[in-house]
Amino acid sequence: MGGRKLSETADSAAGTSRLDELTTWDADWRGLRVVVTGIGLSGFSAADTLIELGARVVVVDARDTVENRAKADTLRIVGAADVLLGADHAEALPAVDGEPAELVVTSPGFSPSHPLMRAAADGGIPVWGDVELAWRVRVREGRKTAQWLTITGTNGKTTTVSMTESMLRAAGLRAIAAGNVGTPILDAIRDPQGYDVLAVELSSFQLHWTHSISPLASVCLNIAEDHVDWHGSYEAYMADKAKIYENTQVACIYNAEQIETEHMVEEADVVEGCRAVGFTTGMPAVSMVGMVENLLVDRAFIEQRKDSAAELASMADLGEYAPRHMVANALAAAALVRAYGVEPAAVRDGLRAYAPGDHRIQPVARLNDVLWINDSKATNPHAASASLSAFNSVVWIAGGLSKGVHYGDLVRDHASRLRSVVLIGADSADLREALARHAPDVRVIDAVPPHTGGRHAAAPAVSGEDVMALAVAAAAAEAQSGDTVLMAPAAASMDQFASYAHRGDAFIEAVRGYVEGQAQTPKEP
Repeated sequence: MGGRKLSETADSAAGTSRLDELTTWDADWRGLRVVVTGIGLSGFSAADTLIELGARVVVVDARDTVENRAKADTLRIVGAADVLLGADHAEALPAVDGEPAELVVTSPGFSPSHPLMRAAADGGIPVWGDVELAWRVRVREGRKTAQWLTITGTNGKTTTVSMTESMLRAAGLRAIAAGNVGTPILDAIRDPQGYDVLAVELSSFQLHWTHSISPLASVCLNIAEDHVDWHGSYEAYMADKAKIYENTQVACIYNAEQIETEHMVEEADVVEGCRAVGFTTGMPAVSMVGMVENLLVDRAFIEQRKDSAAELASMADLGEYAPRHMVANALAAAALVRAYGVEPAAVRDGLRAYAPGDHRIQPVARLNDVLWINDSKATNPHAASASLSAFNSVVWIAGGLSKGVHYGDLVRDHASRLRSVVLIGADSADLREALARHAPDVRVIDAVPPHTGGRHAAAPAVSGEDVMALAVAAAAAEAQSGDTVLMAPAAASMDQFASYAHRGDAFIEAVRGYVEGQAQTPKEP
């Protein structure tokens, strides 16, 4: 973990470009020619911010929808130079006022291989994400400047950022969760009242397009194969996740149970004096937070840490149902806020006030001693593994859009706890193959029976709701007393559902219908 003074993070070249000078809200942004790619939440917020700053902005989005047209009208009213919608605008960067763009600000979904990003690279045009822009405009005369606590990881980000926000608020601070969850980061930055602290969730996509952020404290919760299709390789994905630690000022917080995150900290270039702090669900060593019996304790942010620990909270403060990975998230959040200076009592009170989000190991019902759990947020094998680890005998509803990941380790590690598997998703061949190889004795049921029409006949369309109703009916037929029916798909949802939330809602509706004895008979395709 290399230390340096914050002033040394600036470009040491003799001359600085105009972009190098744009490091506060009050800098001269007027007339800067910017292309914003994407008009979703973050793209709209970025465009609106840049227009307010006086930049000349052209917005591009391949989706010419009614919603996007309404957003485009709004941006034109407030001063956008142009808004271009439709697939024909997604291949080449447009000019701004007849001249080449000086900057591209991209939405997180645009990968480096996207034609617009390749065009920017070929033209030597810098690309920022909305998070990079937010960092550069966070300082504004007459308003408080919030410190940033940044969170990434393959899984657990949203839970941890929400816990962090709750702890900060319990300490009496004005704080908000922003970034990849909740409020767009630029909307938080522009809030007229300002904030003391921002709990910032950052995806690997967002981190890829950041260059200069310097958080007070940062954490990578865990790392596992995910989004290989976007990044091009697991190594590239890891490298972008590791950027969370760059320029950290006070504490780089790592998962002591996963050596890869510690290596990220060791290789990070940080501000001089920054510390490495571990979190573990076991007994903590010095400079760690962890567990002693049923207590969450701190051996990092106290003076007598060599031979004592400060009690932060108890397992009871996490609620009735707290699997191991939820405890790990709470410890990571505690380390972040302790790095800021929050007292132990606020950690406890924040955990008591925290309400878990929907679709994250969410109990739905219990009938005939069978527990039904919705973990639709488990969109990759690592998240599904955490869910499966919490139960002994499982009827597993799984499958979906795989994103190029592998399922062998997941199935091998949990084969002994699987009673049966109900497959959903149009892209579950890899999962089926892993089950056949590593769990050959486990019964596998297709929620939607295979299409048996002629080879030239199209398979009939099946709605997401019908898919889930069929899956729940199949799982109910398999489950026995003491089992858990766990919907933790280990895959993305967009092949059959609009989002993981839509998938989770469909599961909840189907389970409640089954439990109440009022389930409609799903239509066979």
